[in-house]
Amino acid sequence: MTPSKRGDLFDPACPTRRLLDRIGTKWTSMVVKVLAEADPREVRFAELQRRMPGVSQKMLSVTLRSLTHDGLVARRVEPTVPPKVHYRLTDLGLSLEVPLAALRNWAEENMPAIDRAQSAAEE
Repeated sequence: MTPSKRGDLFDPACPTRRLLDRIGTKWTSMVVKVLAEADPREVRFAELQRRMPGVSQKMLSVTLRSLTHDGLVARRVEPTVPPKVHYRLTDLGLSLEVPLAALRNWAEENMPAIDRAQSAAEE
């Protein structure tokens, strides 16, 4: 697949599949939401972890590394001891907030129906 060609989700070799695996996680959705709502635009690692109950330090690190590698998050390190690390969404990352917000809203609105369907299937 050439860089300018649109991806094909149904092609097993298409990198779109790997990207969807990365951006489709709950931790990615939470990081993008926290950073999109951040004022000022940068958030330190500890603050991100505080705003994301249940995320481990390792999982947050892995998520941020992946988002940074994909160009969705920018990382800035202050040369202090210990270093202060700040994160913010890039323009590309900000563009991801709209579809992720729609998916989060859909999940929140439809979870009761999903719960009912799961309960009915277990009977």
